[in-house]
Amino acid sequence: MKKVFLVTLLLAQGISLSAQFSRLGHDIRYQATLQGTAGTGDTAPFWFTNNRYGLGTAEPNSGLLRAGIGRDAEADSLRHWRIGYGLDLVGAVHHDSHFVLQQLYGDFQYKAVRLSIGQKERPMEMKNQALSTGGMTNSINARPIPQIRLELPDFWVIPRTKNWLALKAHIAYGMLTDNRWQRNFTAGTDYLRTANSFYHSKAGFVRIGNTDKFPLTLTGGLEMSAQFGGEAWNLKDREDHAGPFDSHQELPSGAKAFWHAFIPGGNDVNDGDFANAEGNQLGSWHMRLDFQGRSWSVGAYAEHFFEDHSQMFWQYPWKDMLYGVEAHLPQNPVLSTLVYEHLRTTHQSGPIYHDGTATLPDDIYGIDNYYNHQVYGGWQHAGFSQGNALLLSPLYNTNGRITFRDNRVRAHHIGLQGEPTREIGYRVLYTHEKSWGTYFIPRTDPAKGDFLLLEANYRPRQVEGLSVGLAYGQNFGKLLGQSGGAMLTVSYTGWIGKD
Repeated sequence: MKKVFLVTLLLAQGISLSAQFSRLGHDIRYQATLQGTAGTGDTAPFWFTNNRYGLGTAEPNSGLLRAGIGRDAEADSLRHWRIGYGLDLVGAVHHDSHFVLQQLYGDFQYKAVRLSIGQKERPMEMKNQALSTGGMTNSINARPIPQIRLELPDFWVIPRTKNWLALKAHIAYGMLTDNRWQRNFTAGTDYLRTANSFYHSKAGFVRIGNTDKFPLTLTGGLEMSAQFGGEAWNLKDREDHAGPFDSHQELPSGAKAFWHAFIPGGNDVNDGDFANAEGNQLGSWHMRLDFQGRSWSVGAYAEHFFEDHSQMFWQYPWKDMLYGVEAHLPQNPVLSTLVYEHLRTTHQSGPIYHDGTATLPDDIYGIDNYYNHQVYGGWQHAGFSQGNALLLSPLYNTNGRITFRDNRVRAHHIGLQGEPTREIGYRVLYTHEKSWGTYFIPRTDPAKGDFLLLEANYRPRQVEGLSVGLAYGQNFGKLLGQSGGAMLTVSYTGWIGKD
């Protein structure tokens, strides 16, 4: 009887797996996109370049052809086991590469827990993906990083809390893929570049509230990332470093380095007397409060960014923040969604001294240098900031330096979205920004910039899946100079085996 039971169980499992894998040919979405940009000035309009998962370019005239196919794990939402996958290829003109593997991934989920392997476009935390300027630690600005990621992708309600308490979290390790870009960008210079760097990310968020019982919801949590390992060329010796120093360094990449990325520790090869955590360590505290009305909602949020341990807690005042308000209005033909954000990064712990040492015990603040790092250059991937795009990405530099030249900024931003008809939608972005450069290389005359995007999309009912988009962008002021341009986008989305 035991053998009969075991054989029956194995057959049942085999039938179940066969049925599951047969589902992989259903609910597949394919998409093709043709996009062209024409403009004047030295650079493309700011919002043509940024917050496009690294598929923008600073060139005023460019084009791309994109084709992708994929299946969302949510297609198996009624099953315990859920499987998703995707492949996304891009051919481009006047970009940093003529061919881009944008996405290649597989998602394997059991109930609430997902293992995601590969290179995938991932949304930023607690912000509007279409209207926000972007997250401070991780955003939608840079090209996706290949990684292995264990996560609770959606908020998981803790049992016996009657839907009042939920968690969301992830931990990931990956590798940056911009070796060729860094080599080409710094060619002919003696500026720092790295290769084969590892990536680490982790986050945990708690949501308190049950909108079925009470309209107010509070969400908060911590997000941290790190860049570590690999090797560096043209690495500079610090003045306080003792002994001979080789400008080409094999950086720690063993098991201890992976642990120091998870729990910050160790030190970098050129730290000298001022030992710091190994690798480029940074993160954000997130807070958001939402009120859900009958046919409308409004949310207010704040994100506090920190480098290393400085400003992670209350060692220094939290003066630098990204504040935002997001409102969803009752259905109307004029305006559906409104976002306002204010960004300040001018304080950075204050412009005086480093932390105290044995010879100089006074602890009189310390100059942070947001997104810049003495070993890894900057918090970037293939020239694009991995954080907020308003701290201008290294791709705008013309001298071959992989650094952020404008990280002390103040900005006001407005995003609008609406659907006047079922076939027509629009988006408007307007940003006013003022930059003081950095503490180490300040702008003697602070530069201002205004960035405008007007975008309309037409989705004809006669051709389901077709979308035609036309956008106009403009840069004003000295920050990026005067430029303008137009973008035409034609895309088609279809389904294979759609139930």
